[in-house]
Amino acid sequence: MVASFPATRRAFVAGAVGTALSATIAAPMIGRGAHAFAATPARSYSTRAVDLVAASLVIDMLAPLKITMASDYIAHRLSDADAGEFRASGITGFHNSFGLGGPDARAQAMEYMAGWQGFVGRNGHVFSLVDTVDDLDRAKVMRKCAVIMGLQNADQFDGVEDVAVFRRLGLRCAQLTYNSQNRIGSGSTDRVDGGVSDYGAAIIDAMERSKMLIDVSHCGDRTTLDAIALAKGPIAITHSNARALVDHPRVKTDEAIKALAAKGGVMGITGVRMFVRASDPTNVGHMADHIDHVAKLVGIEHVGIGSDADLNGYDDMAPEEYAALKASYKDSYAFRDKIDIDGFDHPLKVFDLTEELIRRGYSDDNIRAVLGGNFRRLLAQVWG
Repeated sequence: MVASFPATRRAFVAGAVGTALSATIAAPMIGRGAHAFAATPARSYSTRAVDLVAASLVIDMLAPLKITMASDYIAHRLSDADAGEFRASGITGFHNSFGLGGPDARAQAMEYMAGWQGFVGRNGHVFSLVDTVDDLDRAKVMRKCAVIMGLQNADQFDGVEDVAVFRRLGLRCAQLTYNSQNRIGSGSTDRVDGGVSDYGAAIIDAMERSKMLIDVSHCGDRTTLDAIALAKGPIAITHSNARALVDHPRVKTDEAIKALAAKGGVMGITGVRMFVRASDPTNVGHMADHIDHVAKLVGIEHVGIGSDADLNGYDDMAPEEYAALKASYKDSYAFRDKIDIDGFDHPLKVFDLTEELIRRGYSDDNIRAVLGGNFRRLLAQVWG
């Protein structure tokens, strides 16, 4: 989700980082087969879950660091407490991406790239930038947070040549559209979806030639199918869910999921409440239902995680920012009182999801694939 307000870049800022620290460092034994974390002593996890997260390259393919409207957030150094949360989270790779657009999208994107990559450098004791898949592996070994720079739109490409420009500046993934029509195609909340334009087809070709991951998470149904068909290789749905389980315009049809998988793509499952279930309660188990659905539909090798939230979730936002965020979307987004789902709204949420997958009988290999192995394979193929 992670919106921007087109009127001004400063209206909304979000970013993403991750950590490769082994969960066992902060997880003393509290009972037979269970571990508790110092920051959240009320939570405990099985030895199997802790070991799985520690052994996995966990990649969250939509994970803003801080959902805030404070324009100067990127200028500060992390506190020890904040750094500790990322180190304990068990997440190695965070896809740093949010939506922007409008006539000055290129300038916004330039400032975004400079600001967030500067933030990574300013906090180099915690973060590292991702250029290739090897950087994710290296971050895991070094116990650092690996930042994949992305954008949830392609309005920043004023011309086809801009794809290569932004690739050189560090952009590794871009959505073709956000929720609304642009020159490339239609968004998920547009009344009419005209599919990918001729210009959009040229952008897709340029992204593939530049080895930039194509993302269709927010695209409309026809635009999603067009993009998959036009792409020569695999692309991604970094953060969405299955419409077979919840009727929402921002989630994907089985037809789209099958087409994505047929090209070798991967779909990240999100924990945004209205994308998971139409009524409450909505919890981490219902999120896992979407993982089950995609795995049964097209195979476990095509599903991953794209939480679409920072470590603490949307519901921790300041009240005035929370209200402004909700007001920036069309009514079809169908917000409820909460945006986050129960059990996936705190820094250790990956452990809760892992426990749920264990409970459902997933093998260790399949859990590691969902946690990040599948997205690692896709990124290696796309980035070369």
